[in-house]
Amino acid sequence: MPWAALSTVMIGMFMAILDSYIVVVAGPAIQTDLKATASQLQWVLAGYQLSYAVFMITGGRLADLYGRKRVFIIGTAVFTLSSIACAMAGDPSVLIGARIVQGLGAALMVPQVFAVITLTVSERNRHRVFGVLGVVLGMASVSGQLVGGLLIGANLFGSDWRSVFWVNVPIGIATILLALKCVPESRAEQTRKLDVPGVLALSAALLLLTYPLIQGRDAGWPWWTWACFAGSAVAFALFVALERAVDRRGGEPLIKLSLFAQRSFSLGIVLVLAVYALLTSYYLSLSVSMQDGLGMSALDSGLVYTPAAVTFFVCSLIAGRIVPKYGRRVLEVGAVVLAVGYLTTAVVLLSGPRLTPLLIVPTLMLQSVGGGLLITPLLNTVLARIDPQSAGMASGSLSTAQQVGAALGVAVVGAVFFHSFQTGAASGDKAHAAGHAFALTSLTTFAIAALAALLVFLLPKTPQTKA
Repeated sequence: MPWAALSTVMIGMFMAILDSYIVVVAGPAIQTDLKATASQLQWVLAGYQLSYAVFMITGGRLADLYGRKRVFIIGTAVFTLSSIACAMAGDPSVLIGARIVQGLGAALMVPQVFAVITLTVSERNRHRVFGVLGVVLGMASVSGQLVGGLLIGANLFGSDWRSVFWVNVPIGIATILLALKCVPESRAEQTRKLDVPGVLALSAALLLLTYPLIQGRDAGWPWWTWACFAGSAVAFALFVALERAVDRRGGEPLIKLSLFAQRSFSLGIVLVLAVYALLTSYYLSLSVSMQDGLGMSALDSGLVYTPAAVTFFVCSLIAGRIVPKYGRRVLEVGAVVLAVGYLTTAVVLLSGPRLTPLLIVPTLMLQSVGGGLLITPLLNTVLARIDPQSAGMASGSLSTAQQVGAALGVAVVGAVFFHSFQTGAASGDKAHAAGHAFALTSLTTFAIAALAALLVFLLPKTPQTKA
């Protein structure tokens, strides 16, 4: 098992996913220090997510063409240098620009993780590696705010919020050095050139979809947001037409549409959308509830996640061991427990008690039991039947779904939370407003989790055996 290469690329993925969450807890400090407006702070959070989503599939395809190791190293270098720019930013505009470039670096790094696993690990052993990757993904998602809170609370060398970016620098440098030594080079042998029209059409479609999702709520959903959604639908239709035309000519499309004819992949993409819509929006709502609602510090807010993070880690390890024996049933149990966890949180808060950390820590742990059992084996389930030659485009599609799902979740679930919280806070009792808003958020995420559970039950029961 090539663990040196696998561990190296997983470090890159951990950094990329962590940076989607770690900045959430640093938001108030960034806004105060840089005198950023609410809109500018939104873009500090969203600029990374936007460029990450838009360029993900292109990053996977570039690696198919020019080499996965090479593109991974370039992406890590871009990510590391832009992290330095983020840490040294003196005004909000510079920070926003650096975050957008940082997202581009992540888009070049992340698809290569899936591709390296698919290409270097036999199908018989792949479930073990995807189990480890599931732990990495889940821990990056669950622990982001804990790590951010600890870094800000430590205030190393007086760096305050800037430490959440400085921490990427030594890790990024080490990852590049390890990649040069340990990661084998590979590319898709039959790939001839980049499908530029496909890149432009897909990038336009994703941009027109994610931009209004990110900005629409704060702007009050004006006419241009709906025009963007309509434009996105047109761009997606154009992309499909272009890809079919390229395929008919015997060329190399950006995405082989035949991938979506595989039930495990098409259902898996929708499932990933739903799961990451839950994670991002829910932890954002909880962070705001703890800091703005209850007046907790970034460090104390981050510590609220500790029991849930530990629970997730343990359940992820358990999932990795029992999936080979029980298969899809592990995902089914995880999805049901995750949905019950959200529902339990809502019921507890709506039954009368005021929001406190001790009140919701047990329900967060219940959610982590479900999340650990679901997220860990999910990746292998979605990618198990993908041909190695399509690894780059398939993994890029999967990673794009993660980011689009996160943006969609923040738009939908965030609208529920912030409308309730801001309305309730106007009366002066922020703690009560936060508790009610978080209860409504838990109900909304329960509905999405129930949909995710239904999708899990529709996944193929047993993996296809390759010759």
